Amino acid sequence: MTQHESIQADAYPIDAELRDDGTAGPELAWLARSYCDSPRALVFRNPSSDWRLFVVTLPLASRLSLMANPVFAQLTRAWGLNVRFVGVDRDGLAYDFRALLSDRTLALLVELLARRESGEAPGEAQGERTLDVLFDALAREMLTVLERRHEDWHRHLARELRLEPALAGNLFDHGGRYPDFLAALRGALRKGLIEVEFYGRALRSIDLREAAVDARIAALIESSLDPVSLAKLARTGAGRHLGCYNWLRIEPARAAHRAHMLASLPAFADFFADSLLAPEHSASAGFDLKPLAARSQSAHSLHWAGVLRRAIDAGQDRAAIEAIAQRFAVGDNVIRRIWRERPAALGQPPTWHLAQVLRRLHALGERDWPATDAAWRTLLAQAVPAEAL
Repeated sequence: MTQHESIQADAYPIDAELRDDGTAGPELAWLARSYCDSPRALVFRNPSSDWRLFVVTLPLASRLSLMANPVFAQLTRAWGLNVRFVGVDRDGLAYDFRALLSDRTLALLVELLARRESGEAPGEAQGERTLDVLFDALAREMLTVLERRHEDWHRHLARELRLEPALAGNLFDHGGRYPDFLAALRGALRKGLIEVEFYGRALRSIDLREAAVDARIAALIESSLDPVSLAKLARTGAGRHLGCYNWLRIEPARAAHRAHMLASLPAFADFFADSLLAPEHSASAGFDLKPLAARSQSAHSLHWAGVLRRAIDAGQDRAAIEAIAQRFAVGDNVIRRIWRERPAALGQPPTWHLAQVLRRLHALGERDWPATDAAWRTLLAQAVPAEAL
C-alpha cells in the first residue's frame, strides 16, 4: 500500500454553532459540515522510486452526491479546475501536474471523498481498508498517467507556483476552495439568519484554519525539496517561488551565479522562471495564452533569452543587464537602476506585466521615476494593458 494521509482543517469553537440547523439554517449548516469535514489535501509519500511526494490540494466538494453520478461528469470537470497536483521527484525538482489530471483521476478523487463523507462501509476496520484501496488506486492512476507522459515531465516543471499564501500565483487558491460555503454565509447574513458579529467570527475562523492548513502543506512540500537550493533561494529575497527554486536546482553547478542574479533583480523572478527554466521544453508545451501575452516565444524573445542564459551562467553581470534590456526593448539604464535600487514596491509582476512596467519606466525621465510606494502602485496599475482588463 502507498503511504498516504489527508490534511484536515482544525476544529474551532464556532463549528458547533455553524453546524446547528437552528442557529444558521439548514442550508448553511449542511455546507458548514461539508466545509469542516472535507480534507484540504491528499498526500502520498514515496509513491514510487521516481517520486518523493505527491500532494493533491482539493476544493470543497459540496456537491458530491451529484458529482458521483456519471451523468454529471461536466460538474466534476468544473470542480477539478481548482484541484492542484504537485509532485517532487527523486532529484528534488517540483512539478505542477494540474494539466494531467484525467477524468479517471477526478472520478477516483470524487469516489474517495464520497466514501469518506458517507462512511457507508460496514465496520471501522473494513471502512479503513476500503479507503486504503481507493488511495492506492488513486496513486496508481496518477503514476500511470505520468509514466505515459514521461517525455513531457519537464514541460510541467513548476514555474509560477509559490508557497506564500498571500502572494499572486500561490498554490493555495482560497477563492476556488470553498465558494459555496462563503456564498451561503453571505446569503444567511443578508436574510438576517445570522448576526454581523457571528458572520465576523465565522470569517475569522476561516482565515485562521486555512492559514494553518496552508502552512502545513507548504512545510510538507519544503521538507521534500533540496535544502541547499532552498537556502540559496532564501538568501535571494525572491520568496518561496517554486519556479526560481527549480531554476537553481536543475543545474547545481550554476546555481551560485543564478542566485546572485536573482538576489540583484528579485522583481524579475517570474521572468527568470518563465524564460530560463528548461527552455528546450517550454517552446513545445502546446497552446498557452500566457507565453503569447508575454511574447516570450517570439524569435526576438527566444534569442535574447538565450543570450541572457549564457551571460548569467558565465557570471557576466554587465552582459546580463544588456540582454535583459534588449529582451524588453528598453534602455540599459532602466535595468541598472532597478538593480541598484531594488524597489520593494515593484514586487514580482508576471512577465507580461513586467514588460509594460519597464516600457513605462523607459519613457519617464530619470527624475520622474516613482519615489514612494503609492507612486509605484499607481504605475503598476497604469501599466496593465486594456486587453487584460
